[in-house]
Amino acid sequence: MSLYEDAVLVLKDYEGRDEQQRGLRDVYLEHLAEHPDGMYKPCQAGHVTGSALVIDPVGGRVLLTLHKKLGLWLQMGGHCEPGDSTLAGAALREAVEESGIPSGLTLLEGGPVRLDRHPIPAPCNWHLDVQYAALAPAGATAEISDESLDLRWFPYAEVAAVADTSVVRLVEATLARLGA
Repeated sequence: MSLYEDAVLVLKDYEGRDEQQRGLRDVYLEHLAEHPDGMYKPCQAGHVTGSALVIDPVGGRVLLTLHKKLGLWLQMGGHCEPGDSTLAGAALREAVEESGIPSGLTLLEGGPVRLDRHPIPAPCNWHLDVQYAALAPAGATAEISDESLDLRWFPYAEVAAVADTSVVRLVEATLARLGA
């Protein structure tokens, strides 16, 4: 199965928490139907990305990266690469690379936590982000990657003060899935 086929299946299975999320799922599926190259960065109409919120439920905190180009505190994530065989695998790869946590990250069961579509600078138009959550192992130590200006653990209650609405919603959806 190709990454494209996996993404279509993941999105078809995604039920979302509300009507807005289900509508966004349909937008993603329409995009992929119209753009067979829509999984990768060269697709100028937009492309699917995979991200993962690294969370430490025991410590009540999330790991955010200060994005080098955007200057925003975000979850780990980025572009799919030709070697990626699944969307979940791409999100987990990005989480490992950007968090510097070499082993022990596991994706929260149940598939993607939410979807977020956001504009990006030309020549491309959109990131169609499929957002997962990755559970950090006890005592995990993060290390800044070349893609980040900073990397920091934030208590849940502090995320809204440093991050944009999409990250806040991702934290909320993750906590709801965890039953926290």
